[in-house]
Amino acid sequence: MAEPDGEPTVPIRCEDCGTETRLPLSEVGETLDRHNEQRHDGEEIAQVDPAIADQLADLVAEDLDLL
Repeated sequence: MAEPDGEPTVPIRCEDCGTETRLPLSEVGETLDRHNEQRHDGEEIAQVDPAIADQLADLVAEDLDLL
């Protein structure tokens, strides 16, 4: 899925808070860090949907010719 400006979005899930949202790819790291710092004392509770994270890791590895 993509934002109206064409930037892809990534599903983010926080099981402790019971929330799920989509964020523009460029905002994922900063937003996750801020949420986890403010809500979970820095513990990495909120995260990119694990299935999507695995797919992204595969795409990056393939792009870097690591596979």
